[in-house]
Amino acid sequence: MILRKVWGSVWNRSSSGKESVTSHRTIQVPLSSSSSLGAFDQLPMDILVQILMMVEPRDAVKLGLTCKAWKCLAGGNRLWIFYLQCSQEPWDSIFFAETSLRSGYPLRMLSSQSGELSFMRIYGQRAQVPGSVIIDGGSGYCKFGWSKYASPSGRSATFLEFGNIESPIYARLQQFFATIFTRMQVKPSMQPIVVSLPLCHFDDTESAKASRRQLKTAILNVLFDMNVPAVCAVNQAILALYTARRTSGIVVNIGFQVITILPILHGRVMRQVGVEVIGFGALKLTGFLKEKMQENNIAFQSLYTVRTLKENLCYVALDYKAELSRDTRASMEVAGEGWFTLSKERFQTGEILFQPRLAGMRAMSLQQAVALCMDHCDAAGLTGDDSWFKTVVLTGGGACLPGLAERLEIELQDHLSSSICNGVRVIPPPCGVDTAWHGAKLISNLSTFPGPWCITKKQFRRKPRLNLW
Repeated sequence: MILRKVWGSVWNRSSSGKESVTSHRTIQVPLSSSSSLGAFDQLPMDILVQILMMVEPRDAVKLGLTCKAWKCLAGGNRLWIFYLQCSQEPWDSIFFAETSLRSGYPLRMLSSQSGELSFMRIYGQRAQVPGSVIIDGGSGYCKFGWSKYASPSGRSATFLEFGNIESPIYARLQQFFATIFTRMQVKPSMQPIVVSLPLCHFDDTESAKASRRQLKTAILNVLFDMNVPAVCAVNQAILALYTARRTSGIVVNIGFQVITILPILHGRVMRQVGVEVIGFGALKLTGFLKEKMQENNIAFQSLYTVRTLKENLCYVALDYKAELSRDTRASMEVAGEGWFTLSKERFQTGEILFQPRLAGMRAMSLQQAVALCMDHCDAAGLTGDDSWFKTVVLTGGGACLPGLAERLEIELQDHLSSSICNGVRVIPPPCGVDTAWHGAKLISNLSTFPGPWCITKKQFRRKPRLNLW
């Protein structure tokens, strides 16, 4: 009956559509001599493939119950990969997550060719994964929303100094999470929570470890006191790396107050190698643009206007000196304030990342800090090759300036030794300002979630000393 429903349309379309459909999705099914598809043995394989691709997944499961031959055809990974490709999430992200993250820590890479993975089972498990609330408390702005949504459903200015553990942080965290649950109109006890851990206490000292542990414990205490059933807490930089479909690399986070450069190997921050910190961030970029606008007698009413202009008009020049001689004027309208026109301010703002002295600062430039981190990774010799730290992923609101990734890649070629610079690649924020949030979404939609990634209240009370990811 299932085949009868689609047979007519498949037969009519087979001759015109089979080349495009089956060129990269052809299913090779090893049928034994005793296996039979009944009357369908006479049909070309591409016709059978098209039939299966047109039926609903539940109908493909029913077909697999008829006999061994149909089970072999309907249960193959290629078919269920096709179904997963038709889902809302990008297939590349699904494949990365299910082969690299499904086992939790320590990360274990699984091969789709080894027989360890059944994408038919993965499809069914992903359909049953409960929705979770994702909260990414960035240093400037907080993003929150449902894991089943394409993007965060809400944003707000972060009003917590997460790293200041000496202050009465419990009450502030409680207010923070309660506000988000109220805005989302959800009960904390109804779903797991995925929360990003802020970047703070960067050193590998015992004091810094204790501070990070205390912060994570405070977050979990607040959430479990609000009756959250399970919590997954992961470092923001690691989440950003996952969004770029990597488990190892260097993450450059241009945050609100500071820039951090973190080496990450197999999903863990290598603090013993060295985390570099530059003492200014996106707020300084906004302040520098404000000064330039004032110098050029461009009137504005608030810092919000300046930030809006920075996010929409500013960029990073590939060649700063050459850009000075070009006409770079551009205009935009800011609601309530009218039209603004910027010229050289557009690329001078981002240039302070590479030449801090332009803003009167004595600080390491971005390329110097990243090159230093790479040198430390190379000297540490943690793996047999140096490819793991040659991918640089940018994240944070300040990292979204157009041209930043390309310029940093060029600058690194001049600051790295010849033995390291070959193969270095800089990736812009994969999902813009929401990059870390989307990394949390990858985890929360895993077929094994919440299992290996979450901790329950009972587990937390029993095991207070937590792994610091």
